[in-house]
Amino acid sequence: MDGIIFGFFALSAILFFGTVHYFMAAQKPGMYPPKNILKRRAGVLAAGGAITLVLGILLWVAVT
Repeated sequence: MDGIIFGFFALSAILFFGTVHYFMAAQKPGMYPPKNILKRRAGVLAAGGAITLVLGILLWVAVT
């Protein structure tokens, strides 16, 4: 069970790093793809990261 919980926390960290990457790319001038697509990708990754973080916390609380 600890491996599954670690997997949720690791996945949420990866998704949050992706969010930061796309957000920073959207701030650069002359970037392709367009900024609205990069911001949408960052939002989707942030939502996924938040959901997996909440699931990881719920599992961690349930086990302890």
